[in-house]
Amino acid sequence: MWHNLGITPSEALWVVLSALGIYAAFSLLVRGFGQRALASWSTLDRAIVIALGAVLGRVVLGYTPTLAAGVIGLATMFGMLRVEGYLRRSRHGAYLTSRPILLMAGSEVVQEGLRKAHILEEELFFKLRQSGIRNLTEVAVVILEPTGEVSILRRGERIDPLLLSRVPNQSRIPRELVLPE
Repeated sequence: MWHNLGITPSEALWVVLSALGIYAAFSLLVRGFGQRALASWSTLDRAIVIALGAVLGRVVLGYTPTLAAGVIGLATMFGMLRVEGYLRRSRHGAYLTSRPILLMAGSEVVQEGLRKAHILEEELFFKLRQSGIRNLTEVAVVILEPTGEVSILRRGERIDPLLLSRVPNQSRIPRELVLPE
């Protein structure tokens, strides 16, 4: 039966172990480089991601990829996603999730937030322009989310403090921009 599948039990085990190892390594690297690794990508970044996908696939599937090895590798990766989702919902899930990073508080650029996020001021201004911001006084807060997306909240309506619950340096946000608790 294994011969018909094109993979032996030991090769199948190797695919599972390779998938687990590469998933763990990739997760650690993304967390090490921060949310910026997930933020908007340049053309070069996209090319690198495609190349990384090819390398990851080769590592998981081994020298002679087969349909069975591909199915086993995919099933293992999806299984790891399921386990990670379960762990995120557990009481220790905060350790698996990056915290948001405050990039702007009112019209003030938070330089330590930019440094922590590995974002240049020019990239922040690009995101502001992309969002239709014409003047820094229009900004209430800018936050780099754990997903790598940049949230830009405009002045006008006051911000519910619940929306800022995990955001560090909240004290830097002008009080007139936040609803009283």
